[in-house]
Amino acid sequence: MKQPNSWTEYQIIASGGGEKLEKWGDMYLLRPDPQAIWAPAFDLSGFRMLHGKYTRSAAGGGAWEYFKSVPDEWTVSYRNLKFIISPTNFKHTGLFPEQAVNWDRCAELIAGVGKRRGKDREDNFSNPAEGGSKVLNLFGYSGGATVAAAAAGANVTHVDASRGMTDVCRRNVQLNKIPDDRVRYIVEDCAKFVAREIRRGKTYDAIIMDPPSFGRGANGEVWKIEAHLDNLVQLCCKLLSDKPLFFLINSYTTGLQPTVMMNVLLTNLRRTGYEGKIRDIEAYEIGLHTLENITLPAGCSTMATFKDGGK
Repeated sequence: MKQPNSWTEYQIIASGGGEKLEKWGDMYLLRPDPQAIWAPAFDLSGFRMLHGKYTRSAAGGGAWEYFKSVPDEWTVSYRNLKFIISPTNFKHTGLFPEQAVNWDRCAELIAGVGKRRGKDREDNFSNPAEGGSKVLNLFGYSGGATVAAAAAGANVTHVDASRGMTDVCRRNVQLNKIPDDRVRYIVEDCAKFVAREIRRGKTYDAIIMDPPSFGRGANGEVWKIEAHLDNLVQLCCKLLSDKPLFFLINSYTTGLQPTVMMNVLLTNLRRTGYEGKIRDIEAYEIGLHTLENITLPAGCSTMATFKDGGK
């Protein structure tokens, strides 16, 4: 289990009963969490500092109930990065804080390339746009990984089918004062974009993907992770450069074990001739430590890193 340990403006106060009580900056929010099946230590709904609670509807969906004044949006910081937080009508807040463990690893690998190229890393943005590693972020959502990679010196292509979430990513990039030419924004079905990039002969030094369990594209395309992940990873392997840096897959699908995703990545790297380039491949759960001194599971990831990547 990997957990971020550098959050100062986010905490899980308590959990249980299918919910988690979180602190986002100065806001205390209570949201559903299907993993938290244990009994809570106290009545989370009765927490005296609670600003808002999201309750699911028996008819589907749900809604926020606010007990104190809550702004439409605010920001939180992680290390040197800042992100917009805004509660949505489908319980999310616009950021997945457990992903900070993956942001840190991706940024470390990208910055390492800059060092090997003899670039000055004291300034996050010292790498000129044409010299940075090329990173493809699929299902990029509001851009947590995009911001982390671009701030570390990469040129990122951010792809998501939601124009609204892509606009939030753009605002997060601007909030972090990342140069405009560092990120390319694509609003499109991820599989269609990958197929087109293959036809164009494009390549990337690193690939990040965070696919949903189920989704529909703008034109009714259906995505089911169990049915479509393997083929998408195989296609993405065809986009890797001659000297790739890393390939990261994250999933929140509770039925998929970390080793399953690692097997998907490994078998496709073999099929496309990259097995001999692998430096390391690992599978791991990710989670968040709570103030109760327990760990709340929050998905799983697999990452392959490559020999001499980015040189």
